Amino acid sequence: MNTNNINLHEHTHEREVKWWQTAVVYQIYPRSFQDSDGDGIGDLRGIINRIDYLKMLGITAIWLSPVYKSPNDDNGYDISDYQDIMDEFGTMADMDELIAKANEAGIKIIMDLVVNHTSDEHKWFVEARKGRDNPYRDYYIWRDPVNGGVPNELGSIFSGPAWEWDEASGQYYLHLFSKRQPDLNWENPNVRQEVYDMMNFWLDKGVGGFRMDVIDLIGKIPDQGITGNGPKLHEYLQEMNQATFGAHDVLTVGETWGATPDIAKLYSDPARQELSMVFQFEHVSLDQQEGKDKWDLKSLDITELKRVLSKWQTSLGEQGWNSLFWNNHDLPRIVSRWGNDKQYHEQSAKMFAILLHMMKGTPYIYQGEEIGMTNYPISCIDEVEDIESINMYHDRLSKGYAADDILASINAKGRDNARTPMQWDDQEQAGFTTGTPWLHVNPNHTTINVKQNLANPDSIFHTYRRLIKLRQDHPILVWGDYELLEDTAKEVFAYYRHYEGETWLVAANMSEQEHDFSVDKDTAEVVISNYNRTHVEVRQLTLKPYEAFAVKL
Repeated sequence: MNTNNINLHEHTHEREVKWWQTAVVYQIYPRSFQDSDGDGIGDLRGIINRIDYLKMLGITAIWLSPVYKSPNDDNGYDISDYQDIMDEFGTMADMDELIAKANEAGIKIIMDLVVNHTSDEHKWFVEARKGRDNPYRDYYIWRDPVNGGVPNELGSIFSGPAWEWDEASGQYYLHLFSKRQPDLNWENPNVRQEVYDMMNFWLDKGVGGFRMDVIDLIGKIPDQGITGNGPKLHEYLQEMNQATFGAHDVLTVGETWGATPDIAKLYSDPARQELSMVFQFEHVSLDQQEGKDKWDLKSLDITELKRVLSKWQTSLGEQGWNSLFWNNHDLPRIVSRWGNDKQYHEQSAKMFAILLHMMKGTPYIYQGEEIGMTNYPISCIDEVEDIESINMYHDRLSKGYAADDILASINAKGRDNARTPMQWDDQEQAGFTTGTPWLHVNPNHTTINVKQNLANPDSIFHTYRRLIKLRQDHPILVWGDYELLEDTAKEVFAYYRHYEGETWLVAANMSEQEHDFSVDKDTAEVVISNYNRTHVEVRQLTLKPYEAFAVKL
């Protein structure tokens, strides 16, 4: 019997249940997770050595950020060989061992698939650069100059124009990211076939699926200024599904910055045979000024957060599946961003965990989130490693922004915040490496680390562990309907989950002030509480700062 896809007729109305619908995924950023050889860079052997830790946490799958061969212009998201491993991470034998050891522990490996672009050191681009008549020329997007300059106004996401001049051949090539990340030409069927062959190489190795980097850009029509959600995007994804993972029982999740609920249904409606789910980022953009860049900050409006997350909870219906996340390798730490990482560090970290993991969808935990790792503020641009932040700094400096203001934006939103080494213990370098780490270790590792979390049964780690167990044990968390409570204090985010006559109430105070809260119901049982309440009187109670709980009614 295949336990991965059980038909729970009576529970789910003839719905075929996929393993990833009950899963919890843990994202590993390999450079920063665990170094095994003292070179200051995390590696595959380091991950293998920590499988027992992840098994204890209870996760079902690891999303592994790129480990392919790469010159590291964008920390591995610039791939020079999709079927080889970056030297500093180890060998293909290490990779095979990681897949096997994880599988033994009941953990699937989800590969990061980066196929919008390659590295400029990929053999296809090295060939393409040799001249206009090279057979690989059409693997990339080349255009003649217009009026002696760039073909059009398309900008790179990493600042500056998206066109780079190639002196030798007298044409520009397109790069929506770094100029060392030329965009692949998905209109070329040979490109698509090469990608599918590569995906099948990994599926044959037994990986559990793919997280698809900026996948909504592959249908671009650069001459019309169309980058996201191009007209052929879904055609390509359906073709990919048929040629690769459609025959496998795997998780596929697309990174889709421009997705609305209606667009998300196109990707994830099972009838369309595209992806399992997408990452949508509408909630992530709520602290940026309207129509401006992510660096232009404003404070979070909790009413807006409730509206956006509730919309995604209710609007996908049976036609889509939600991913649930606060953090990833590109985002600042949630406890520093919207919580209180000083006075209420533990309470706010647990509050964000409870609020998210009680929702409908597949939760994603980013490494260190389960111990409440925080942002690491810097005071000078020399401390920054991330290419996006560095490019933005120089771009804004040249436009007359004050250096202090730019650094404030980087401290709030820079990607290095998520990439500081994993804090395993209170030793020097946090137990991450015996050498000099590639990126500074957060000094608070002496108090925020895995060792202390494991020793304390009431820690943030054990809260995550309990939440994962609740999802495994209670169908209401997987399948239950979601209903937002409207009549609460603005700072209180509360909702019901309803399933087969059962109702759970989840309430979270997203502020450091106390707030009164009441619902006209009787409480049956406390499911989880970050203030260790054993009894909650929901008809009338005062929520403490950053308090969160779930109760059965």
